[in-house]
Amino acid sequence: MKLTDHQQKMLDGAFGKGKAMAMQIQIGVGKCFDAERLVPVSRAHVSLSAQEADIWFAGKLLDAGASCAIAPTVNPGYSVDYFRNRLSDAAIENMRKTERIYRGLGARLTYCCTPYLADNVPSYGEIIAFSETNATIYANAVLGARTNRESAASALCAAVSGYAPEYGMLLQENRFADIAVRVDAKMESDFDYAVLGLCGKKIGKGIPAFLGLPEKISTEALIALGAELNVSGSYDLYHIPNVTAEAAHGFDLFDGKAPKREVTITQSDLEQTLEAFSPSADGSIEYCILGCPHYTYAQIEEVERLLGGEKAKADIHILTSAAIKREAKESGLEDRLLDLGADLIADTCVDEACCWGYLAGKPGVTDSPKGAYYMETAGIRMAVRDTATCIHWAKQGRVC
Repeated sequence: MKLTDHQQKMLDGAFGKGKAMAMQIQIGVGKCFDAERLVPVSRAHVSLSAQEADIWFAGKLLDAGASCAIAPTVNPGYSVDYFRNRLSDAAIENMRKTERIYRGLGARLTYCCTPYLADNVPSYGEIIAFSETNATIYANAVLGARTNRESAASALCAAVSGYAPEYGMLLQENRFADIAVRVDAKMESDFDYAVLGLCGKKIGKGIPAFLGLPEKISTEALIALGAELNVSGSYDLYHIPNVTAEAAHGFDLFDGKAPKREVTITQSDLEQTLEAFSPSADGSIEYCILGCPHYTYAQIEEVERLLGGEKAKADIHILTSAAIKREAKESGLEDRLLDLGADLIADTCVDEACCWGYLAGKPGVTDSPKGAYYMETAGIRMAVRDTATCIHWAKQGRVC
């Protein structure tokens, strides 16, 4: 790999052991993908987990004297204040260690999985290092930034060193679509796009261009599509004519070539996909979890509208960013929701078994297939339905 003089000095330890460690890892990743060089990155997002391996790795960098050349935003761990009575002493200590270490490294402790909406918004063509699967695909597709699907470790090393290996999605020749996905289905809600994202098995490996979709698609729908594509498969990027960034900038999405594969997704495909992912449910509902990825303010307002002034019989937990929670508090929305049985939880991910383990064996519902997928690893099974159905069931405390 060709290194600049500055990169070689960093690797040799001229800027400290921590920086040298980060460079060693970035060079190793680059060699795995035959990258010829390291390129500067201007932004980073780290999908920290507040779990032991993450704490160990970040702590090693800090102990070696590392500091971030680029202050990254970070994924949620969990709110100690909210879950204090349910957390073990070890879990509380893990979150405290996480905060101390990442603060020491110079990270921005945003604890949100949708940094691209406010905290860390890249511009078109900007080279960045984002981990968190919904963040990488949104940044690539919707914003037209350039990032590979980084791990928490490689994104942190990019933040410390200021460099990432140049391969994959950083190169224009790898960003063209090779699958034409014709959507012959009613796409009327954000949830429909989530279910479309669950069709990865039929879509297959590659970069899809979704054809036949409306020209106006909500931000929340685009988030849902990308998030669920990485539940049903592994995708760095998708395109939608006249919607996503490179299409809007006039790129020929297929680079003038015929697609390698053409796929049609029908209404029946969507229905069968949802049924396979979340079979029919019956009986009581004790809780509803919304916000994987973190809910936007508009989505929280929609929950209030769907509740219609009726207090829910099942607990409704809405995960969101601290900034959105503050906005909801200032506007009175949070207090109105609390009166209706819905609480806003900041800084928290569903993928934290230490918080949610008490729900194991209890029936619940969510509008996030990704959230249900994560929860199942902790032995928690939730039905997956559109938001309106989730709130309807929560109001009644049962499937109806």
